[in-house]
Amino acid sequence: MERIPILKMGEFLLVTIQVDMHDRLALALQDDLTQRIVDTSARGVLIDISALDVVDSFIGRTLGNIAAMSRILDAETVVVGMRPAVAITLVELGLPLHGVRTALDVEKGMGLLRKAVAGRRPGDGYRAQ
Repeated sequence: MERIPILKMGEFLLVTIQVDMHDRLALALQDDLTQRIVDTSARGVLIDISALDVVDSFIGRTLGNIAAMSRILDAETVVVGMRPAVAITLVELGLPLHGVRTALDVEKGMGLLRKAVAGRRPGDGYRAQ
């Protein structure tokens, strides 16, 4: 089964999705990413979806689940590169992606991650909102 590479960049993990996502691949990414957060004590995760033309409701929910799991594991999540058509589709599907921070590109996303972790102490963990 194919896997999506997860790169470590300092205290952050970088995921660049370059293939069409299907349900099994999304679930594998969720499992792999949560394990890597634990293994590396990552403070943040940046997911680049700029190569995705389509994000269906399952993939959208999976992104939301990844953000929630990351937060519980003391890591912030930012999704970057969302195309306007993808954003429109997610809104039309009624999938607001609660807890998922977004940025236009990788550079802005890394800045957002740096700001998010700078204001938190390690071990602050998940806070229900």
